[in-house]
Order: sequence, then C-alpha cells, then structure tokens
Amino acid sequence: MTGFRLAVCAEMVFLELPFAERVARIAELGFEAEMWNWADKDIDALVKTGATVSSMTGYRTGTLADPAGAEELLRTARHALEVAERLDCPRLNIHGTGLDGRGLPVVPAAVVTPQMWLTAAQTLRRLAGLAERAGRVFTLENLNTAVDHPGTPFARAADTLALVEAVDSPHLRLNLDLYHAQIGEGNLVQLVEQALPFVGEIQVADVPGRQEPGTGEIHYPAIAAALRRLGYAGVVALEGWASGEPEAALHRFRDAFT
Repeated sequence: MTGFRLAVCAEMVFLELPFAERVARIAELGFEAEMWNWADKDIDALVKTGATVSSMTGYRTGTLADPAGAEELLRTARHALEVAERLDCPRLNIHGTGLDGRGLPVVPAAVVTPQMWLTAAQTLRRLAGLAERAGRVFTLENLNTAVDHPGTPFARAADTLALVEAVDSPHLRLNLDLYHAQIGEGNLVQLVEQALPFVGEIQVADVPGRQEPGTGEIHYPAIAAALRRLGYAGVVALEGWASGEPEAALHRFRDAFT
C-alpha cells in the first residue's frame, strides 16, 4: 500500500465519453478525478456520479502580477469556490497568468520585474484568505515554458515554490507538476525533497509526449519510492494523455506508483 492517493485528469482520458461519464469511469477504476475549466461542465451531473473530484481550476480569467488582473482573478476565484463547494472539491489550481485554449499565456511576460513579484505575493495572500474562509486550498502550479507554455510568468518550480513559501499559508500550496519540472529543471527527486513541505498535490506525466509513466525518460518508480520515504500522504495525479487504450494507461500509472 502507498501512503498517497492516485487521481486522474478527466480532461485527457476516455475522450470519446461525455465528461461526467469520464469522471464516473475514472472513479470505477479506483481513482479520484481532476478537471480544468468548470464553467463548461454540468456540475449537477458530476455531483450525481458520486466521484471524488480532488482538484479543479480555481479561476477563469485574471493574472497574479498586475492590479487589474489580480482583481479579475480574485473575482473569478470566488465563483470557483462556489463550484468547489458543490463538488466538495478540496483544491483549486491556479497559474501565473490566465491560459488560452492552447495553453499560452493571455498576458505573456518576457521579464518578471520585482514589482510583479510583490504584486503576485499580495494576490496569493488574498487568495489564501478566500480559501481559508471557504475551507479550501489554492494550489499554484509550475509550468514549462520550453514546450507547452512559453511566456508564462512564475512558471518554474523554483518560482512557484518561492511564492508559496513567501505567503506561508496552509491554504496556499504548491501543485508540483513533475512533467513540467522535468522539461524546465530536472533533478526531480531533489526537487520533491525540497518542495514537499509546501506541496498540496503532485501531478505527473512522462517526457516527451506527456503520456502515462513508462512511455518516456522519467523513472517514476524512483519518484514513488522517494515519496514513500518522505511520508507523502497527499494526491499524485496523472495529468497526461493515454498512449493507447485509456484503461491500460491508467493501470500503468498505478503500477508505477504501487
């Protein structure tokens, strides 16, 4: 047995099924489910599945690092918290800036200034306050800028960790995405060791291709061993595409971590 739980992003598997049916299928296979944009989902249908939705996107529009964008982020985060209450979803995920349908930043930043750092930290403190009152946790996800999200500010795991440490609230944690970290920084076991006190959840996929563990260069059984050694008791979520038949891909994911 592991000390952590496994989840699967329903946006990326069983794509031939309606979304609520994807979530139900993931639950039938013994996983928690995660989702991105909640605004285009039938929330009542998701509730009726009885599945555990363990993470969802925590905003629709807005940015961390400019005052107008921060107000928009906080406004839509309040709506996200209302949806999270209906789903009993504990974690809401955010990024350095809003992302468009292709994963590109709505407000790209070639240079992140000291003022942007200060504004981002202030915005995250306000988000943590919202989460505390709602009994939820916002997680700040690291992203890679080399392949998937060029121009996104506060993208590296080192940046997201620094912001989460600066806010130092149990209602703001790090969503440590090891797929993105491998592309951007590498040295994953040491990164896990350094970041784990501030981690709210861990997401995984293999490199290259962003598919299930075992399809690329990351030796995920070593990551699993490190998590067990460190006593991690949170969620490890597959946020990746199935290389073939989805159910087989999810079995490979489970095997890598058990």
